[in-house]
Amino acid sequence: MAKMTLEDLRNLREQKKKDMSKRDSAGKDVRIIIGMGTCGIAAGAKRTLDAFIEELDAQNLENVAVTQTGCMGLCYVEPTIEVIVPGMPSVIYGNVDEDTARRIVNKHLIKKEMVNDHVFDRPAADIIKDGGK
Repeated sequence: MAKMTLEDLRNLREQKKKDMSKRDSAGKDVRIIIGMGTCGIAAGAKRTLDAFIEELDAQNLENVAVTQTGCMGLCYVEPTIEVIVPGMPSVIYGNVDEDTARRIVNKHLIKKEMVNDHVFDRPAADIIKDGGK
């Protein structure tokens, strides 16, 4: 392993602090909660989490907290995530791979529309019919 300079260590520290700030919910009004039980991890939840972080960075969204939880009870549609956005119903999405994670950021978080083909729990059917608004 190559030796790191003091500058390398400082840069690494700053990058890790930036990465960890996504997990801090203080002052953030949008939450993405990723199911990281063993079933979720086995289904690819870590790749899903990484895709959310990358897309949030790419879209420069700072008001979003990304956190983890255990099993959400929907093991048959893992990876599962819950999205909480003010003014919209709380939604649990299933079968969320990297591409779907990017769609959720761009459609649900930015455009305020649900990704209806991945909704697996909540909200009521009449809300989904209205485009999730």
